[in-house]
Amino acid sequence: MDSAVRLEHDLIGDREVPADAYWGVHTLRALENFPITGIPIGTAPFLVEALASVKQAAAETNHDLGLLDDERHAAIVQACEDIRGGALRDQFVVDVIQGGAGTSTNMNANEVIANRALEILGHPKGSYAVVHPNEHVNLSQSTNDVYPTAVKIALIFATRSLLEAMEVLQASFARKAEEFHDVLKMGRTQLQDAVPMTLGQEFGAYAVMIAEDRSRLQEAVMMLHEINLGATAIGTQLNAPTGYVPTACAHLSRITGLPLVSAVDLIEATQDCGAFVHVSGVLKRVAVKVSKICNDLRLLSSGPRAGLNEINLPAVQAGSSIMPGKVNPVIPEVVNQVAFQIIGNDVTVSMAAEAGQLQLNAFEPVIGYSMAAGLARLREAMLVLAERCVDGITANAELLAREVADSIGLVTALNPYIGYAAATEVAKEALLTGRGVAELVLEKGLMDADRLAEVLRPEVLANLAPRESAQHG
Repeated sequence: MDSAVRLEHDLIGDREVPADAYWGVHTLRALENFPITGIPIGTAPFLVEALASVKQAAAETNHDLGLLDDERHAAIVQACEDIRGGALRDQFVVDVIQGGAGTSTNMNANEVIANRALEILGHPKGSYAVVHPNEHVNLSQSTNDVYPTAVKIALIFATRSLLEAMEVLQASFARKAEEFHDVLKMGRTQLQDAVPMTLGQEFGAYAVMIAEDRSRLQEAVMMLHEINLGATAIGTQLNAPTGYVPTACAHLSRITGLPLVSAVDLIEATQDCGAFVHVSGVLKRVAVKVSKICNDLRLLSSGPRAGLNEINLPAVQAGSSIMPGKVNPVIPEVVNQVAFQIIGNDVTVSMAAEAGQLQLNAFEPVIGYSMAAGLARLREAMLVLAERCVDGITANAELLAREVADSIGLVTALNPYIGYAAATEVAKEALLTGRGVAELVLEKGLMDADRLAEVLRPEVLANLAPRESAQHG
């Protein structure tokens, strides 16, 4: 055998593995079988850390229950702690989408941890008689409890990261709401003039929308804290000793710092993907709403001469290779595209969850990948939206004031004082002649000047609340 390789064996036969690789023959076959996305699981740090956490909890539990000796236990735990600290990420090489319900991911982790443990003990890689990927690292476990538990932990941490980004975006909109508190403008329904409001109210609503979705996501992610570790193959706990389930859950909670709980029915928990479907649905809700906000920003900033031109988005790059001076709303556009992908991912998650059969769902790899990708990309999109767009928005206050003064929508505010019929006649005449509503009301003697001025004050028109922060928790 060439010195640059080592020989490993599995049920299919012998294969040469690179001598310096921490992964082994099972991982090698997965590399050959699943060249799907070109994205290795090592690029998903939350998942790698979660896998190492699960394996460490298993080793601690097996040691507590007398199944794993002190030396192997210490070496496996140290290997897991190294990986949790960021080591050997490049050794987690299998594709994020794979057949086998995550078996290749589990075996990749088993092999890397086993070979790192061998290295710690002073043995060459592949000396599996000393520390074996299956016999020792995977002791009392199955892919079917390890993989979904690790995916849930990874998604919890990814969700926390997104929630932090949402808080940044919420605060950005809240600051703009305060800045634009007194800037009067026309509100619109169905793209037609409606009634006056302030730009601060408009941006304050965006802050509240983000805040509400933060709350919904925080609630939803709690469903991921129920795990099936110790269920082994189908939930019957075969090959897991008495006491393993509660002990492993306790160790994993300590290691991750998460309030994890064991599922009441492990058979149900091993086949059910309902928690993933629920969280994915809430993630879709977040994406839909932030995309709607981005649509508004693009519309409000349209122009600058032939559009609404109510606000100005920061100019971050030239907008055209042929039209000099053109600047496009590229930041909202990229956020829209992230949202579209997340909405599509939710369909993938739904179909994959539905496709599970009998005691196991074989499609959790695409569920985990779709949700993790959506969480990560939406996090980045929200930070970019806050920092490279919302923070720099300015208002065209004079134009907004003129639009309010010229708008037919002012007659709605006068209904209680001049009546619907008279207001309708004023609106029709203003529209036909181009004259202002206030001018016509005074000319027709429908209200005196002082009373009209009082009714048309911005704080009355917009029912403006006293100045306060629009940021809500």
